[in-house]
Amino acid sequence: MYDFVDRPVTSLDDGGRFLLWTLRNWVKALSEGHCAAAAVGPAFAKWHMMSAFPPFHRMLTILNVHGLGTISIAPLECRRVSEHEAIFLSLISSLEERRPSSLRDTVAMLVDEAHVGSVLASISSLGGAMLEAGIFPRKPEAVPGAVWRPED
Repeated sequence: MYDFVDRPVTSLDDGGRFLLWTLRNWVKALSEGHCAAAAVGPAFAKWHMMSAFPPFHRMLTILNVHGLGTISIAPLECRRVSEHEAIFLSLISSLEERRPSSLRDTVAMLVDEAHVGSVLASISSLGGAMLEAGIFPRKPEAVPGAVWRPED
C-alpha cells in the first residue's frame, strides 16, 4: 500500500491508471445514481478485458455492501492516490509477489469473512486479465522512467 499512497497519478503505469480510473468512475457513477457498469464497461472493452469486468464489479459491490468500514475514493480530478485507492492498487499489484495467506489477511480486514473468498477470486481474475492484456499494474518505482518526488 505504501508504494502507492499519496503518489501522483502520473507516476502510475497503464495498469495502475486503468484501475484508478475505473475505481473512481465506478464510485462516481454509483454516487450519482447512474449505472456503474455502463460507466466503466467501455474501459474494459478498450483493453480487451471484458471477461474481467464481472469480477471487478462483483468485488466493488461486495466492498460496498459487506465492507467492514467506509472506503474513501478520491474524486476523478484528484492528482494523487488516496489511502484506500492505494490498498486497492496494492491488492492487485502484489499478486505476483505476495503469499496467498497475506493477501487473504488483507482482504479479511476489508470485508465480512463470508465474502473473503469471493473478493480473492475477483482479485485473481482481474489480475490475470490485466496480465494477459499487458497492463498488469506494477509498483511505481518499478515503472521505467517514473520518478516520485514528494513535492510533485
